[in-house]
Amino acid sequence: MCRITSVLTFSLALVAGLSAIADEPVSFRKDLAPILLDKCLACHGPKKAEGGLRVDSFERVTKEGDSGSPGFVAKDLELSEAYRRMASEDADERMPAEADALPADQLALFKRWIEEGANFDGDDPAAELITIVPAPTHPEPPPAYRYAVPVAAIAFSHDGKELIAGGYHELTVWNPADGTLIRRIKNIGQRTRALSLSPDGKLLAVGCGAPGRLGETRVIDMASGDVVNVLGTTSDEVLDVAFSPQGDRLAVGSADGSIRVFEIPSGKEQLTITSHSDWVMALAWNADASKLASGSRDKTAKVFDAKTGELLVTYSGHSEAVKGVAFHPEGSDVFSAGGDKKIHRWQISDAKKTADVAFGGEVFKLPLSGEYLFASSADKTVRQFEAKTQKQLKSFAGHQDWALSVAFHPDAKLVASGSFDGRVRIWNVEDGKEVASFFAAPGYETASK
Repeated sequence: MCRITSVLTFSLALVAGLSAIADEPVSFRKDLAPILLDKCLACHGPKKAEGGLRVDSFERVTKEGDSGSPGFVAKDLELSEAYRRMASEDADERMPAEADALPADQLALFKRWIEEGANFDGDDPAAELITIVPAPTHPEPPPAYRYAVPVAAIAFSHDGKELIAGGYHELTVWNPADGTLIRRIKNIGQRTRALSLSPDGKLLAVGCGAPGRLGETRVIDMASGDVVNVLGTTSDEVLDVAFSPQGDRLAVGSADGSIRVFEIPSGKEQLTITSHSDWVMALAWNADASKLASGSRDKTAKVFDAKTGELLVTYSGHSEAVKGVAFHPEGSDVFSAGGDKKIHRWQISDAKKTADVAFGGEVFKLPLSGEYLFASSADKTVRQFEAKTQKQLKSFAGHQDWALSVAFHPDAKLVASGSFDGRVRIWNVEDGKEVASFFAAPGYETASK
């Protein structure tokens, strides 16, 4: 096992493990799995399995590696290859490799667990470890930012009086009229990739995580800012989230190539779709929630039956990754866009392209709001289109870097966008004039002057 600098702290789980009471059985799920994920997964996971040993599920941890011995064997410390090497005093043999030995209290937990029978206290031994550990409590965000962070996700509150932006282990909430900070919502993954507000405005889904380490969707109560559920946990980032128009389901797209659909508010998983061969970067529901569209780094866009998960059509007209999708207002066509610097319009019936719109850079987000389609682009602009005809109505300029995200509030008549350099810009949609501009990083502008 090798150790890389951890970008994810499984703080509660680790504390629970290190403080386990001696007369209580060691919990594999709470005490040991977080250690394996933090210290061992990089060298013994699905992408890399040194010595033929994998630790990404309990089932794999107890299977034989190249040495002929399983990682852990009930009541046998010597035959437990992973433990034997964890405890070795030989630096060339010891795991984690090229790193400090496990602390004595962590090693003692593994020893006691093996002696107790190496029991599994989860529901499914084949489940990925990341899905069975308790949801982590994330680190505090910086009191004041020394650097601005890219704003890859942005959303208006239901009444349009708040603008939510992704930050570092937090969401920052701003007054869109003047760019003043209203509040900070903490206990969020390292970086936020997507935001989706429920139709009634009470819940906010946050697609977040850390690259190659953790992906999850945190469901936030907008009134209190509290985390009320954690869904779709995976070993890589969640890249998009989308509430159904009725608010009773939530779709989650991840860098593990999967789409998962959850029942709201229970959080029960209804569907898992694995049709894409690479990251799922964009999701959209049609008006009656009977269909779900997706875009992927595999250069395809797809439409599924949202109740059964059946693949209805694949559009393969893109030459680069697809990062935005939306249904045409009439429901028979889909818009998709991404790295090939175009919005494509194509038919669900036969995947035939019927129109396209060229940009000066790749397109990142493609939100549909009523009769309007918006697009944020690496050409540093945000554009507004009449969705039915793809006629461009306005172009909102001012960003000095890629426009990564865009949101629109029809009643407030405001368009907001976040850029790669961390700046948020807000415009009046009627006259195109800028209303506010600020860095979505508390304390950064004052510190940088």
